[in-house]
Amino acid sequence: MTLIGKLATSALACLMLSTAAQAQEMTFFRIGTGSAGGTYFPIGGLIANAISNPPGSRPCDEGGSCGVPGLVAVAQSTNASAHNVTAIQAGQMEAGLTGAATLYFAYHGESKFEGNPKEKLRVIANLFPEDLHLVLPKGGKLNSLKDLEGKRVGIAQAGSGTQIAVELILAEQGITRDNIDEAELNNSQSAERLADGQLDAYFYAAGTPVAAMIQLDNTKGMELYSFSEEEIVASNKAVPYYVPSMIPAGTYAGVEYDVNTLAVNGILATSSDASDELIYEVTKALWNENSRKLLDNGHAKGKVIRLETALKGLDGLDVPLHPGAERYYREVGLIN
Repeated sequence: MTLIGKLATSALACLMLSTAAQAQEMTFFRIGTGSAGGTYFPIGGLIANAISNPPGSRPCDEGGSCGVPGLVAVAQSTNASAHNVTAIQAGQMEAGLTGAATLYFAYHGESKFEGNPKEKLRVIANLFPEDLHLVLPKGGKLNSLKDLEGKRVGIAQAGSGTQIAVELILAEQGITRDNIDEAELNNSQSAERLADGQLDAYFYAAGTPVAAMIQLDNTKGMELYSFSEEEIVASNKAVPYYVPSMIPAGTYAGVEYDVNTLAVNGILATSSDASDELIYEVTKALWNENSRKLLDNGHAKGKVIRLETALKGLDGLDVPLHPGAERYYREVGLIN
């Protein structure tokens, strides 16, 4: 064999070995998010980018990805919270975004999950507050939630945490599926139906500002319902993990007034089946400086995803931290 032939054979062998090694080291990490018009989908994409470091990528200290070596994280559009916790329990996804209320109900087997607890659920981090929007057509008005009786109302998509909470909140006001014409739609579909005059109102919980609502506000215009103090108290009683909040005037250009509402924390959850080392590395990657830049520049709600609030509100959930995440928070001093 000629020298050139030997060199070519050697190079091919090295390439094959390198390719095989990379293939062996690759780990896929599926993150359940929500609909494209909501907040979970873009936030999930940012998190996926932050924690990914596919085989062959440049190292972090050389200007490359600062994610988990060999990890390929993918954000998947889903029906949001309830779908995600069910998929995590079933091993169909490695992680997912979920509202705190849904996470609580699912883990403890209450409400919609009665008799079917999702005991494998574990927390990686608290992310951001999700405000409950009750969207009305431009010029639309409700004197109270009771005025929804007999109307065409979007209650969010089936299997979503928003729908679970909305039904409990409305029940406190005597509103059920029996006395409204309900529509189970995602955020984008609801906004389109409202714009076309096919809905009188719709609910959606998401981090502000919400893409589909920005579009609706800029085209047809919209109003947001401001909850009364009595309605906030009753709603908080019905869904304890929805707490008083406010959407400031100007969050949406055409809504020039403060909106009193409720909010629930958005949580990044995983499964107890995920290895401690993997979730430790994922948590570490989520909070590195490179991820901070991605979150700050990628979405308005990304700016409020902070290490110092990563454990905020988790005590009342009584859902365990994943041991890998707990290890990281101990290292950085968030847990004594």
